[in-house]
Amino acid sequence: MYPSTLTQLARANPFSAPLFTLQKVEEPQQSVQRTRRLAAAATADEGDSCEFGSQKYLVLCGFGGIVSCGTTHTAVVPLDLVKCRMQVNPDKYKSIGNGFSVTVREDGVRGLAKGWAPTFIGYSMQGLCKFGFYEVFKIFYSDLLGEENTYMWRTSLYLAASASAEFFADIALAPMEAVKVRIQTQPGYANTLRECVPKMYAEEGLWAFYKGVVPLWMRQIPYTMMKFACFERTVEMLYKYVVPKPRSECSKPEQLVVTFVAGYIAGVFCAIVSHPADSVVSVLNKEKGSTAVQVLKRLGPRGVWKGLIARIIMIGTLTALQWFIYDSVKVYFRLPRPPPPEMPESLKKKLGVE
Repeated sequence: MYPSTLTQLARANPFSAPLFTLQKVEEPQQSVQRTRRLAAAATADEGDSCEFGSQKYLVLCGFGGIVSCGTTHTAVVPLDLVKCRMQVNPDKYKSIGNGFSVTVREDGVRGLAKGWAPTFIGYSMQGLCKFGFYEVFKIFYSDLLGEENTYMWRTSLYLAASASAEFFADIALAPMEAVKVRIQTQPGYANTLRECVPKMYAEEGLWAFYKGVVPLWMRQIPYTMMKFACFERTVEMLYKYVVPKPRSECSKPEQLVVTFVAGYIAGVFCAIVSHPADSVVSVLNKEKGSTAVQVLKRLGPRGVWKGLIARIIMIGTLTALQWFIYDSVKVYFRLPRPPPPEMPESLKKKLGVE
């Protein structure tokens, strides 16, 4: 028998599975077409340039990922450079301010832009796969679960879809990430992308560009799972508890402000979750012949947290801007932007909810 109230459902942690399962009941057959209620799924409304889930929709989502990730990561290259140097050489680069001053003193102001080209290319490709495949996998998993289970298990769905997308995104990112770190953390090795790539290939072969893919998965998959799941649920809670009017009554700029705030909150948690693996990636791509396990043992429990404040500032800002730009691309191209998820009518009926 179904619970007549939402007592059990309310006890569920937002990041856990529901505390009950639905049983099949006899209902009169209806030929009413169901529409998805998930935050990222809906039928096209008037004014939309395409239908949700169409090829055009997915292509433009991928383009939004390129714009949002490529531009934002390139914009914070100076902070990223200092963060990486603090991780691999903490004795020389003792703090954010000290890292900037030492870098400018040794390399000049232009030295802060080292690694911008591989950063732009690598994170553009990552953004394409991350946001594009996230939409693909979210639709795919939602169709497997069905409307009611999609709503009840929506956080698990966000986690699964984002993890699946990031698996492929990191394969696209790994080569340029290796080049970026080598340029930024080995003074005198290479100053440009064109100089670094052939040198790395001549010394270590193709493996030089992919030896960091496993640590990348360790860093980026938890990061992206937190980034998407926390963002989706934060947006839902902001509209429910903070924003004084329904989303449908908010203007596009007001909706984008909510997107930015939710993105920043998600970014702070992302930075904390993924920072230890980020430290390993930075050291691993600097050194030859080391493994992730060896680097992790050498850094120790305290060493893996070096540069955390810089990364929180960087990732919080990055994540907020990425979601803001991504959502702005959707607005510009008039893509479907469904409201936060609502409980399906069929589930309300089964739970006795008015």
